[in-house]
Amino acid sequence: MVKQSVLLVILAAVVATAPHADAGAQTTRPAAFVIRGARVFDGETDRGVRDVLVTGDRVAAVGRAIRAPANALEIDGRGKTLMPGLIDAHTHVYGDALRVALVFGSTTQLDQFTDAKMAADVHAKQARGEMADVADLFSAGTLVTSPKGHGTEYGMAIPTITSPNEAQDFVDARLAEGSQWIKVVYDDGKTYGMSIPTIDKATMKAVIDAAHKRGKLAVVHIGDLAGAHDAIESGADGLVHLFVDTPSDAAFIELAAKHHAFVIPTLSVLASVAGSGSGALLVGDPKLSPWIGQSAATNLKTSFPRRTGSVARYANAVETVRALKAAGVPILAGTDAPNPGTWHGVSMHGELQLLVDAGLSPAEALAAATSVPAAKFRLADRGRIAVGQRADLLLVNGDALADIRATRDIAYIWKRGVAVNRAPEREGVLTESRAASEPAPDGLSAGDVSDFESGRPDTKVGVGWVVTTDAFAGGKSVGTMTVVDSGANGSTKSLSISGTLDGGLPFGWSGAMLLTGKTPMQPANLSSKKEIRFWARGDGQTYTLMVFSQGRGRQPLTRPFTARAEWKEYVMTFADFGVDGHDIQGLAWTLTGTPGKFTLLVDDVRLR
Repeated sequence: MVKQSVLLVILAAVVATAPHADAGAQTTRPAAFVIRGARVFDGETDRGVRDVLVTGDRVAAVGRAIRAPANALEIDGRGKTLMPGLIDAHTHVYGDALRVALVFGSTTQLDQFTDAKMAADVHAKQARGEMADVADLFSAGTLVTSPKGHGTEYGMAIPTITSPNEAQDFVDARLAEGSQWIKVVYDDGKTYGMSIPTIDKATMKAVIDAAHKRGKLAVVHIGDLAGAHDAIESGADGLVHLFVDTPSDAAFIELAAKHHAFVIPTLSVLASVAGSGSGALLVGDPKLSPWIGQSAATNLKTSFPRRTGSVARYANAVETVRALKAAGVPILAGTDAPNPGTWHGVSMHGELQLLVDAGLSPAEALAAATSVPAAKFRLADRGRIAVGQRADLLLVNGDALADIRATRDIAYIWKRGVAVNRAPEREGVLTESRAASEPAPDGLSAGDVSDFESGRPDTKVGVGWVVTTDAFAGGKSVGTMTVVDSGANGSTKSLSISGTLDGGLPFGWSGAMLLTGKTPMQPANLSSKKEIRFWARGDGQTYTLMVFSQGRGRQPLTRPFTARAEWKEYVMTFADFGVDGHDIQGLAWTLTGTPGKFTLLVDDVRLR
């Protein structure tokens, strides 16, 4: 049986996909509006009860009894708290992430690894004012990692680095792609019961130095206390995770303070990794639940699998946050969405609660989500409520400086002075409603998907074929795919999928995946077709066809088939998987059962 932990297989093919430029629902920007009588947290301090005047897309005045233009819209802020729009300092953006984030008041996303081409495209559109209806994106683009290191397991090839003398050229290439800062991976996975290749300390230092030479920040993903020491000693500007292998030692706290480094703890995802995830509590909060779709709810309720050998303990991160706060080390709020136990936008409210539970005051937690990330990532126009700042604002019912959970009771969101209309996003239809209304992808009408006669793993529907294995989940399964001679029905070619299924995980897998959307993991509307047809032959083993439906979360839907020595056609309906095909992200042909070597040939994949 394929267990729920196989939800990670979908992440093995996730790369960022371009959000819709017209996705958000907003009203027209008034010439001016004034919020009267709200308690104002300006990003740094509690200003008490104040009025805030906005003209155009900027804050024009903050004070008492402000005289507003005669045509200004008046908004009653009494009993409410006004703060800057939230900034999530650690996300991974794809699909509708920017739209979903904005619905929860997160007006800016700091992405720590996504598809560089997508990020560059969004950056260009933002500069032209074309992304007004979604959260702003700033991104590290492609991360810096070693061959087979963390970041290479998502099914798409990325550049890697092996030595210090490659550092400057590598960094320059990332900046040329559009990376706005440099993110480095320095993590061998041992904390989580994994064994992952990683760069050495000398290479990390060379990359950090190369980034600094170009005037760019360099941040580091670490997995343990020793790695955190090495990163700060090497000159990292900040850490994008905390460690959970051990409590902090005094030397690390002193080192971080001395080097003026910042830390993004990502408590939401660390809790998930350590088995203490709290995402399900967000799903059950009536102030949030009307805007949480089925995919989001499913993901929020999951956690990373606890692997044999893991030493992750969430209390270690909490203890370290307390020590960092006491030492004055800047702390930034970041969720690492959409990893298991998290989701875009909504998890910021959970992260704020976790930071308060770890010893920050509500004001300090709000600063960690507004002015502090803006300052550390050099975003001078946002993160504060002050004259001349962007009017990215969040007004919530209640006193968020007394009870951080008040941030969940959203009254208004403004991005650049335009109020976000959240009404179309209610009833849990955030992404699902869009998927159902999407047109069928190009090339679907005939239903012929892949016949491999070109000698390449081509497809007429979607992005294409990628290898997928359990390496993401710490497994050691390997897989390859290649087009070979001899196909079904007298054809000349077929796709050979082969490898070795490792027995180290109870939910291991290896195989090949067809990404059906225009970009990886974007849902495709295949509902005009009812059947998945394909021919296969193999070594007599029982294989699994996996269907990934966005509305069903990240858990694959599965059906077995046995591939014998002779070619045979297999027909499975979308109804067999319990879906109608309107939001299919991918189809995967995998071995998931008995460990060992395998070879599977697939040909003439069709949708009918």
